[in-house]
Amino acid sequence: MRGIFGNIGMTAIARGALAVALAGGLLAGGVGLGATAAFAKDSAPKAGGNSKEFVAAAGPIQKTLEAAKPLKAKVDASTGADKAAAQSQLTAALATAPAELAAVEAAAKTPSDKMIAGQWGVALGGMINDVKMRQRGIQSMLDSGLVPAANLSEYQFYLGNFAYGNKDYPTAVKALTPVVAANYKEDAAAELLADSYAQQGQNTQALDSLKAAVAARKAAGGAVPEDWFKRANLIAYKNKLGPQAIEWATLMVQNSPTAFNWLGAGQLVREFGNFTNQESLDLGRLLLRSGGLSNDPKYVEREYVEYIQAADPRRLPGEVVKVGEAGIAAGALRANDSFVTDAMTQARGRVAADKASLPGLARDAAAAGNGVGALATGDAYLSYGDAAKAEGLYMLAVQKGGVDKDRALTRLGIAQSDEGKYAEAKATFAQVGGPRAPLAKLWTIYVDQKAGGTAVH
Repeated sequence: MRGIFGNIGMTAIARGALAVALAGGLLAGGVGLGATAAFAKDSAPKAGGNSKEFVAAAGPIQKTLEAAKPLKAKVDASTGADKAAAQSQLTAALATAPAELAAVEAAAKTPSDKMIAGQWGVALGGMINDVKMRQRGIQSMLDSGLVPAANLSEYQFYLGNFAYGNKDYPTAVKALTPVVAANYKEDAAAELLADSYAQQGQNTQALDSLKAAVAARKAAGGAVPEDWFKRANLIAYKNKLGPQAIEWATLMVQNSPTAFNWLGAGQLVREFGNFTNQESLDLGRLLLRSGGLSNDPKYVEREYVEYIQAADPRRLPGEVVKVGEAGIAAGALRANDSFVTDAMTQARGRVAADKASLPGLARDAAAAGNGVGALATGDAYLSYGDAAKAEGLYMLAVQKGGVDKDRALTRLGIAQSDEGKYAEAKATFAQVGGPRAPLAKLWTIYVDQKAGGTAVH
């Protein structure tokens, strides 16, 4: 595919806000454990408190983490060689910490034990950059049952985030599914969930999860992130899921009608639509009108070439001239290129005679027993920008029959759209079936946006 989706990267597993939360804020809100001296004074477990075994195991890790705090602060405040030296000191101070944490985790029995062990796991994992340790920590905190209900989605997101980073995709799916269903504020959750499915080859489930995320966000009255649509498009395209690729391309441009998205939507619909030159012609017309051809020349050079080939200087010379000049002006085509020169020379040499023949062809079409002549003449008028005459001829072609009805209806809708008859155009596109149905859907979105004053940007 001459596409624009290949550079979409996976969302980083820890965004700025998340890193800050896990560095401090998350731990501050949890159940705290007193100083080591407090354990010595009251080693017997209390209802809802800590077990004797846990208290006995807690002293070493607590002492180690307390000693590491100023060293961690020094690392955070330093740069360059000073930072490297401070990091070495911190690493040395934490040499025994993983084993001490393992002892605490093994001793944890009560909810309070599990909550505190989890907090220490998250803290230590952050200091030594051990994501698996952080995942265990968050899981322990959730297993304790002491996470406030208002914070469950947040903690589940952290769990899914760490699990994804550890390539523990089943855990990521389990953790993130309720988070996405709850319309959690962190947009990355939906992409992480979808990619966790995709990494396991469950591509249909990946797309379904993104669809659920879109529905939840819309139900809450929020804006749907464009990255969700790009992620879905990438999954569908890479796995050759044609119907889903077309569906998500349509949803993307409906949600965010940028010039870039119009181009991408058109490319995906064509990729999986089994288009002939006739469908490609009407796609080129849509990309020209919607702004899809207003992208970086390197993205649209081939689009201009295909448009010119589909229009054909022998059949629609006026449109070839218009498109060729637009491509040259945009920097997508070179005037001295042999293909461009040949096409433009042929087309310009035919325009005058072609225009002069149209009134006679229109009379012949009206007298004909089928709609073949009306369709061809309507195409010519549309190519010269005379949408009103084209509309009448397309109507005649549909009425008389003997033509590709879906093609005639598509172009009737285009003519009506060009005239500003948006309601009529929308009704016409709704009648288009077969391979052209996805193309007609894109045209319908364009018409809706024109009717609603939505600027293509």
